[in-house]
Amino acid sequence: MYWKAAIITTENCSNNRSTRKDFRHLNPDLEGAYSWWSYRFHAREKNAGWRIDYFIVSNRLAPQIKSATIHNEIYGSDHCPVELVI
Repeated sequence: MYWKAAIITTENCSNNRSTRKDFRHLNPDLEGAYSWWSYRFHAREKNAGWRIDYFIVSNRLAPQIKSATIHNEIYGSDHCPVELVI
């Protein structure tokens, strides 16, 4: 699959009906859940980040997903681990 944009947006993800963003689907009311923060301006302390680490899942596999988690409690990088349990 080729994406023209470096970041997968809701728009270009929804254009491909065979995939979906399951973190958002499984956690619809969760706000401020990011997987990347700039090292500049104390972004992580302010939780001013982006959700840029993804698992792209086919609609065929989606019913088997048990959970999708962003582990923002883990430090060591400008990214944190993301987890998908099937």
